[in-house]
Amino acid sequence: MLKENEKAFDEFRALHANYGMDEEKYQDKFNIEGEKILKIVNEWENKLCSHSEKAGYANYTGNLAEKFQTELRSAFPLIDHVGIISTKSTFNLKKLL
Repeated sequence: MLKENEKAFDEFRALHANYGMDEEKYQDKFNIEGEKILKIVNEWENKLCSHSEKAGYANYTGNLAEKFQTELRSAFPLIDHVGIISTKSTFNLKKLL
């Protein structure tokens, strides 16, 4: 998966690092690029799990999918932030001194 999509994952790795530093600035781009990465990941997860089910290991498929997602989160801890919609509030409360 990583070898076939090396360019996409390298670009997302750099964006992931930037997003970790400034979430508000990079949220929109993170969502767009993150959707592409999640599509690739879901495709490979489906391939992996469907082969396991066909081979007669359906009882272990859930655990396999969970381990796959855990490995993804170890490489990209903020991957669950993909799809968050950022809203800018116009309401500001000023502090009294």
